[in-house]
Amino acid sequence: MATRGFIGVLTLASILAGGFAWADSATITTPDGVLAELLAGNTRYLEGRSQAHNLPAARAGLAAGQAPAAAIIRCADSRVAPEIVFDQPLGDLFVCGVAGNIPTPEIIASLEYSVAVLGSKLIVVMGHSSCGAVDAALTHRHDTNALPGNLPALIDQIVIPCTVNSDPKDPGALDAAIACNAHEGIGGMLRGSQIITDAVKAGTLKLVAGVQNLKTGRFTVLK
Repeated sequence: MATRGFIGVLTLASILAGGFAWADSATITTPDGVLAELLAGNTRYLEGRSQAHNLPAARAGLAAGQAPAAAIIRCADSRVAPEIVFDQPLGDLFVCGVAGNIPTPEIIASLEYSVAVLGSKLIVVMGHSSCGAVDAALTHRHDTNALPGNLPALIDQIVIPCTVNSDPKDPGALDAAIACNAHEGIGGMLRGSQIITDAVKAGTLKLVAGVQNLKTGRFTVLK
């Protein structure tokens, strides 16, 4: 992952080969170790110390294959970029994007590939403040058919568990719904995938949910 911490100090040879010399493989290949590096990367990002520069010399190695330590379900939002927020180079995060960071069947299938084929140890459901999809679910919680195109089918997946009994006038309603929706993503993956469920039971995979604050950039893991 980032140039220091998760992958340690890169040698010139490893960069040219597209591979990385990891400082402590016993720690960083565990789900908790991967999560710790993502949070450390977020701290670097917050403090203006980002280290992932995606050097041209690494491109040949990236073209040869990938082994992302973590997979991310992020909202389809131009302000949310996991590689930047977690300070990670290309090849270390398997990122799937959909409005409302909802684990649709297509997203789950992609994550199964990341876990079963690429060996990812962590899946993060990455919500964010001021989420338009969740706001739409809150506003139209009693009539999503008022939304255009295919949005009702997507937004219904947020309404049913997180906003149907909410009051949009409550100043904390949107933040609560955003957190609820991120949490629901974990349940959705477990219900929708035997591959993911088995990996979690085996201890080789961890699922976490969190929210990025767009104003500060901080990513907070939800308890």
